Amino acid sequence: MNYIIDAYQFCASHFPTLTMAIGLLLFPLLPVIIAVAMYVWWERKVIGWMHVRVGPNKIGPFGLLQTFADVFKLLLKEVVYPARANKALFVLAPLWALVPAFAAWAVVPIGSHVAWSDANAGLLFLLAMTSMGVYGIIIAGWASNSRYAMLGAMRSAAQVVSYEIAMGFSLVSVLILAGSLNLSDIVNAQAGSKGALDWFFLPLLPMFVIYFVSGIAETNRLPFDMAEGESEIVAGFHVEYSGAPFAVFFLTEYANMILVSFMVPLLFLGGWLSPFPVSWGWIGAPGWWWLFAKMFVFATAYLWLRATFPRYRYDQIMRLGWKVFIPITLAWVFVAGCMKYFGWVVAGA
Repeated sequence: MNYIIDAYQFCASHFPTLTMAIGLLLFPLLPVIIAVAMYVWWERKVIGWMHVRVGPNKIGPFGLLQTFADVFKLLLKEVVYPARANKALFVLAPLWALVPAFAAWAVVPIGSHVAWSDANAGLLFLLAMTSMGVYGIIIAGWASNSRYAMLGAMRSAAQVVSYEIAMGFSLVSVLILAGSLNLSDIVNAQAGSKGALDWFFLPLLPMFVIYFVSGIAETNRLPFDMAEGESEIVAGFHVEYSGAPFAVFFLTEYANMILVSFMVPLLFLGGWLSPFPVSWGWIGAPGWWWLFAKMFVFATAYLWLRATFPRYRYDQIMRLGWKVFIPITLAWVFVAGCMKYFGWVVAGA
């Protein structure tokens, strides 16, 4: 341990700019990467229990190191480039999907104004970053020079864009009630003496459901995994990827799932606020543990849905997004405006 400390002090004194840059990169990335590894293990265990089987149990205690073994296997595999692929874009596509997915975490708070960047326009930045991931999908499908990858990219891009609209309108309704684009202010706007009854999920119940379902669709997870319909398009836009580039797409997908699981409590369920009234003493005190408990529930709901529902047809998915979700969100934005104007919902009451 002393050697590590001495090495850090040497680098910090001789290369301060480089040390700070590496620290800024690793500090937000490492927790997310470890969380993704643990989430993959939890997914395998949960689905194993639901299918009445064991799941990973050999490598490490309770199979905890199985995911890390899979990561090393992917990183050591040969990366095969299609003969006629655009090699530069083929390599760039996974990074284009990964960077916005990780950049979005910069504005996610775990306490009141406790975030890597407590930006006033954090909600707008978050929407922008999550919307950019679709470019990585399109570039991956096109650069592969494969009709199957291109078909998967087009289906996935259309699906992501469609449900991004519904998610955007859901965020608008939250913005109207909270009166701020800052995520910490949005959570604090749900504070009150009645505990969970002050949270936004009650006045915005349709938006709460639509946001979570749209998040599942945007991350291409069952029952909305049209991008990876193996029986139809041979694993979708990343069918030509192997080794480390495929691992990057895999990491991006699970990082986005965890991000959505964080955002639902922050926007609709009071974030780090306790569901019990403040007058109840210590159990009503806010804390990061409430946020992580709520996140865990929604992250597990992702897995429950995957193990329960069959894949929808593509026309059913697009009909749900365009003909059901978007009209409801448009109408509820107007309802949220009326709630705010007439004082039916008071932020921070």
